[in-house]
Amino acid sequence: MSDILIGKGDLPVRLLGKYGNRHGLVAGATGTGKSVTLMVMAEGFSRLGVPVFMADVKGDIAGLAMAGTSNEKIAARVQQIGVEGYANEASPVVFWDLYGKLGHPVRTTVSEVGPALMSRMLELNDVQSGVMDIAFKLADDQGLLLLDLEDLRALLNFTSENKAEIGKQYGLVSPQSVAAIQRALLRLEQDGGEQFFGEPALQLADLMRQDMSGRGVINLLAADQLILKPRLYSSFLLWLLSELFETLPEVGDLDVPKLVFFFDEAHLLFDDCPPALQQRVEQVVRLIRSKGVGVYFCSQNPDDIPDTVLGQLGNRVQHALRAYTPRDQKAVRTAAETFVQNPKLDVAKVIGELGVGEALVSMLLDKGIPMPVERALIAPPRCRMGAITPDERAAVRGRSPVGNKYDTAVNRESAFEMLAKRAEQATAPAPAPGAGKDAPAPGKSAEPAAAPSKLDEFLWGNKRRQGAVEAAAKSATRTVASGLGRQLLRGILGSLLGGKKR
Repeated sequence: MSDILIGKGDLPVRLLGKYGNRHGLVAGATGTGKSVTLMVMAEGFSRLGVPVFMADVKGDIAGLAMAGTSNEKIAARVQQIGVEGYANEASPVVFWDLYGKLGHPVRTTVSEVGPALMSRMLELNDVQSGVMDIAFKLADDQGLLLLDLEDLRALLNFTSENKAEIGKQYGLVSPQSVAAIQRALLRLEQDGGEQFFGEPALQLADLMRQDMSGRGVINLLAADQLILKPRLYSSFLLWLLSELFETLPEVGDLDVPKLVFFFDEAHLLFDDCPPALQQRVEQVVRLIRSKGVGVYFCSQNPDDIPDTVLGQLGNRVQHALRAYTPRDQKAVRTAAETFVQNPKLDVAKVIGELGVGEALVSMLLDKGIPMPVERALIAPPRCRMGAITPDERAAVRGRSPVGNKYDTAVNRESAFEMLAKRAEQATAPAPAPGAGKDAPAPGKSAEPAAAPSKLDEFLWGNKRRQGAVEAAAKSATRTVASGLGRQLLRGILGSLLGGKKR
């Protein structure tokens, strides 16, 4: 049977591979051993051939890429738990980094992110989010590729300059709102967010690889700096989760998941989360199971996770909590109530007594029935428990199978260039009266035609403009077909929330 040995209490505690897609929770106070538990689970899934994606918030998870070192303490725990075939070994790891410093750059396009998540990244209010919706709708209608923040800036400038005409077709656009969005974009750029937008865009297939021996590749996102920008961090992981949901086909229950997604510092996802967005997160967590993806949240307190999401998490590991404050005491009660009770344990009391490397564990048994909670010693990982050196990281990155694909940015024609070209054409001198084949016949006077507005010509065009718009639309279609970004598609979160009437 495919399973992962998590630890041992009175009996060994195992995570069954066929229920790896039933999601999970790893919780506990700082310094109680959550990172080690995450390593045990990640390398366990990797040995089952399951690719893993997880964020390395503190830099210590990177030790998965290096073989561990045995000592007397580890040897004693291995013997006490009864870990069969234990040997120090490294796991296949690919490093990623939104900033491109500690791993391969992770990029997506502005169009892929969509107006809802972009508004969340920029911390926009409802009115400003409505302007963002209009800008994205205008880009979609005209086949304008929004690849990077430069494209979005150009589109917002055009929207502001033509607010009267656009307002008639799409809704009111306030110059003050556009200015506020531009300032928010400037803050995002100063935080390094501009490096996240561009091409080549991340292809999900590159997160779902196996190595030559059939082990699942562990994708580690360097997040020690990214976590300092919590909105960008949580929005990126939420975008990635929604892309997985949107892209992967239905597969039902498999022997092992197709991918396991660890969401560290999960409370950041739900802090100040609008109710509509929280509802969509719950929907994705509930439904993505049937697409073969397991989602594991990691946080200090179980009550960091909304009850509607917490109820979807079948595999649970609870490390120690210290009940020093009323909130801590509430968190202890919440944690105790979420387990199937074991008559041998006073769960609320034991949570405060757990030592480092101990946890209360409940996994799903056959037929998906949760086991009674067990106080267990967590098995030691086979990798290094700690950070790696810059030279070791460089060596791992140098033998990565995707380095040549993502390390060099690509800047092709998109909205910025298209709008600049059209502005140049609009200011070009008009042809002399009577020139060309459309000149009136001798002896006949031409009726004066109403001059089209700049927006009319840009949006709905005449025959001279039709070719440019059609070419842009075809370029977008080719991009979608080639899988380079699906620039005009939305993930489920973006599409459902981005279309909200304001």
